[in-house]
Amino acid sequence: MLPELFLFAWALFVIVFDLSTKRRSAKAVGYLSMLGVLVSGLIMAALVFVSENNPSVRYFGYGFGPMFINDWGSVFFKMIFLGAAFMAIGSSFGVIANRIKNHRGEFFGLILFSTVGMMFLSSSNELLSLYICLELTTIPLFVLAAFYKDNKLSVESGIKYFVIGAFASGLLLYGMSFLYGLSGTTELNQMKINLAVVHLTYETIGVIIAASVVLLLAGIGFKLALPPFHQWAPDVYEGAPTPVAAFLSVGSKAAGLIAFMKLFVGGLFAFYGPEMMPNDWGQLVAIVAGLAMIIGNTIAIRQTNIKRMLAYSSIAQAGYIMIGMIAMNMYGLASVGYYIFAYMFANMGAFAIVTVFEDKTNSCQIESYSGLSKTSPFLAASLAIFLLSLAGIPPLAGFMAKYYVFAAAVKTAASGANHNWIYWLVGLGLLTTVFALYYYANIIKKMYFFKDDSPYEVRFDAPSLAVVTIGLVGVFLFGLYPEPILRFAAGISTAFGFMP
Repeated sequence: MLPELFLFAWALFVIVFDLSTKRRSAKAVGYLSMLGVLVSGLIMAALVFVSENNPSVRYFGYGFGPMFINDWGSVFFKMIFLGAAFMAIGSSFGVIANRIKNHRGEFFGLILFSTVGMMFLSSSNELLSLYICLELTTIPLFVLAAFYKDNKLSVESGIKYFVIGAFASGLLLYGMSFLYGLSGTTELNQMKINLAVVHLTYETIGVIIAASVVLLLAGIGFKLALPPFHQWAPDVYEGAPTPVAAFLSVGSKAAGLIAFMKLFVGGLFAFYGPEMMPNDWGQLVAIVAGLAMIIGNTIAIRQTNIKRMLAYSSIAQAGYIMIGMIAMNMYGLASVGYYIFAYMFANMGAFAIVTVFEDKTNSCQIESYSGLSKTSPFLAASLAIFLLSLAGIPPLAGFMAKYYVFAAAVKTAASGANHNWIYWLVGLGLLTTVFALYYYANIIKKMYFFKDDSPYEVRFDAPSLAVVTIGLVGVFLFGLYPEPILRFAAGISTAFGFMP
C-alpha cells in the first residue's frame, strides 16, 4: 500500500503547504501536486520491479485478508489513475491563476484524494471495501464539480452530481446487500463459488440475482455515464472546471470499469452465459451499451458547446468499451484495458486544449474555434489529432482500441450460435462510429476551412504544453506500437482467471 499511503500523505501536505504560505504561490502548489503523483507512480514501478526480481519483497498478493490485492490488473489501472491525475493537474495552472484565487491547495488535494480512492478501488477484493473506495473516489469529485462557488452553472453541476451520485450509491449498496444475503460472504472470489452452489440448489435465486444485477448496473452505470444513468454528464461537464471534467471523463470512468469487472466478472461470472438464462447479465449490458452508442453519438451532433459535445462523446465511448466487456474472454478484458489507456491520452489532451482556449477566450462555444489554424496552428493541429483518435482514425491509438474491442467481441460471437446477437452489437458500434466522425470532423472543419482568421492567438504555459505533448506522443506511439500495452493489459484477463 506504500504508493497509496504516500499519495494520501502528500495530499495533506499540499493543503498544509498552501495554507502555510498564505496561498501566495499558485504554481508551487500545482508543481508539488504533480511531483506527488509522479513519485507515487515511481514507488509503484520500483515495487513492481523489485518484487518481480526478488521474491522476498512482497508487493503482489493479498493484504488484510481478502480485502486488498495487488495483481497486474490493479497495477495497470493504477497507472491510468495516476496518469489522468497528472494530466488533469498539469491542465489546471491557467484555471488556478485566473479563476481560483483561494483554496488552491484544496483543489489539488481533492484531486489527489480522489486518485487515492481509485487506487485503493483497483486493489479492493471485497464488497465493503469496494463500496468505501468508490465513495472516497466520488465525494471529492462532488466538491470539485462545484468549485466555482460564485458561478451558478458550477454550483448547479455540483448539486446535480451529488444528488444523482448519492441515489446511485444507494442503489449500488442495495444490490450488494442482495449478493451478501445470497452468498453469506463479502469476499468476491468466495461469493462466485457460493452463488453457483446456491443457484444449483434453489430455483428462486433467479429473481433475486436479477434484481441485484439491475441495481448494481444502475450504480456502476452512473460512474460510467451509461444510459439511462447518463443525464448528469453533460451538465456536470459544462459547469465543472474543465480539468475536473477531464478527470471525470477518464479517471471516474476507469474506476467504474474496474468496479464493474470486480462485481460482474469477479463475483457474478457464474451467471454469464446462455445456460444461466434469464440471469445472463451480458444481454442486459449489451442493451445499455447500444443505447450509449446511439444516444451519445446522435445528441453530440447537435451540441454547440465543446464541453457538452465531449460529454456525449464520453457516453458513446463507454458504450464501445462495454462491447469488450461483454466479450468475456482473454482478449475482451485486455482490449478494455487498452481502450481506456488510449482514451486517456486523447481525451485528456483534448480537454487540456479546451482548458487553455477557455482561459484565453472565456468561451467554450464550438464556433469560437473557427479559423484557429491560422493564428494558433499547433493548438489546432493537436486538437485535430486528439479528435481523430477519439473517432478511431488510423494510425492513432483510438483506431487500435476500437479494433481490439470489436475483434474480441467477434471472437465470442463466433464461438457458438447462442452468441450471434453480439454481431449486431458490433455492427451498431461500427455504424455509430460514422456518426462520431461527423461531429469530430465538424470542429476540424471550422478550424481549418473557415475563410476568416480567428481573433485569438493562444499560447500554452509549460505544464499545459507538457500535457498536450504527452497526449500526442501517447496517441501516436501506442497507435503504431500497441504490443507493450496489450501485453500489460493481458494481466487484467489473467487476474480474472482467463488464460490464453
